[in-house]
Amino acid sequence: MAVVEQKMSCHVLTLVPIFLLLVYALFAVSPFIDRKLSVTKSSTATAAAPTAAPPSAAAGVTVLYSRRNASGVERIEEELARARAAIREAIRSRSYRSYKEEGFVPLGAVYRNPIAFQQSHIEMVKRFKVWTYKEGERPLVHRAPMNNIYSIEGQFLDEMESGKSPFRAQTPDEAHVFYLPFSVASIIHFIYQPILSKKDYDRGRLHRIVDDYVGVVAGKYPYWNRSQGADHFMVSCHDWAPEVSTANPKLYSKFIRVLCNANTSEGFRPNRDAALPELYLQYGQLGPTPTQSRTDCPPSNRTILAFFSGGAHGYIRRLLFDHWKKDNDNSDPQVQVFEHLPNRAIYTAKMGSSKFCLCPSGYEVASPRIVEAINHGCVPVLISANYSLPFAEVLDWSEFTVSVPVERIGEMKEILEGVSEERYLEMYERVKGVRRHFVLNRPAKAYDLLHMVLHSLWLRRLNVRL
Repeated sequence: MAVVEQKMSCHVLTLVPIFLLLVYALFAVSPFIDRKLSVTKSSTATAAAPTAAPPSAAAGVTVLYSRRNASGVERIEEELARARAAIREAIRSRSYRSYKEEGFVPLGAVYRNPIAFQQSHIEMVKRFKVWTYKEGERPLVHRAPMNNIYSIEGQFLDEMESGKSPFRAQTPDEAHVFYLPFSVASIIHFIYQPILSKKDYDRGRLHRIVDDYVGVVAGKYPYWNRSQGADHFMVSCHDWAPEVSTANPKLYSKFIRVLCNANTSEGFRPNRDAALPELYLQYGQLGPTPTQSRTDCPPSNRTILAFFSGGAHGYIRRLLFDHWKKDNDNSDPQVQVFEHLPNRAIYTAKMGSSKFCLCPSGYEVASPRIVEAINHGCVPVLISANYSLPFAEVLDWSEFTVSVPVERIGEMKEILEGVSEERYLEMYERVKGVRRHFVLNRPAKAYDLLHMVLHSLWLRRLNVRL
């Protein structure tokens, strides 16, 4: 089959600072890398030269295997080297190469570097394999919520264990990464409930369950010890998930945590961990139905400047309510902030009738309103602190969202009215364009939400050499 070579618009490549950001993300600094890609204005690049991490036992794990499967590791590393070379060549030539016709070509300002992203995604689809460990029994392992606020945790797990994913490795020796399929949400539900006193919040039981699981797979197979966990990952949307690694930081120092609660002030490491979008899925749905989604509602019909409805969770929302909550003291029809609405239909209608949708952090940094806003064609207004946004190595969030510092919540209306009509229309179109990356499909489809999560893992694996 002939190679498909597609020239892409060159104007974005002249923006060298944006280009550098994506190159940095593709080959970010880590304990395994001793230099970054360097880029000149002629779009040439020098390859990063990863240094090998010595295979050794992670602290607290019994080692039964000490011999490295050299042939398997070498084959995996050769594949990854070819992928890195293909991405570098795409950047150099300003074109992507594929062995099939690509149904989607990323273009525009929302992408930090569309050419690098396109080629990286092509290489991922061609090569990337994930092994899900079989050890453990339900309900703590191999089971996670499929609906409500933690639904992305269960949807990802089910996708990888369904047998339908082309990324599923048939044997662990062909895998590039290894998935530890425990569910923090299930552990909290089945081990901690009911919580009756402060001592019931103690994280010790969570630590022991996860440490024991790592001990089992590290003792049974060679994979954890040969990389010190650098090619292993977890996925969780529970608030407690970042604390999985706090009791034994040495054991998890290279481990990849894919988290909704991506708070850099609480130990989230953007060059090693990956941010996970938070979804709220109603029972039996993968997202808004066509009648619920208002993505195509034109700007001329969006008569509300800014909208939010949600509980008073955390100090940021309390500040928001102090300034803007809809009551007798604040009857501004342009900034509509509610703590409760009578039903979901009203919530959906208001989101579809608003230019900007406020997305304040709650108890934790992530909010499902970001994805909901995108699904409804409403420009997200990010109000958070220390939040590492999902897919930020690929997407330039500043091109389709507005960020309002927490200390300027009282100036919300002034800030949003200061966005020119031209700028708003640009962001509105970009929100519609970026929506494909936040749509959940089962099975997953190219460039959708699950593919983007896998791509975040793929980038982090490209950054490691065994």
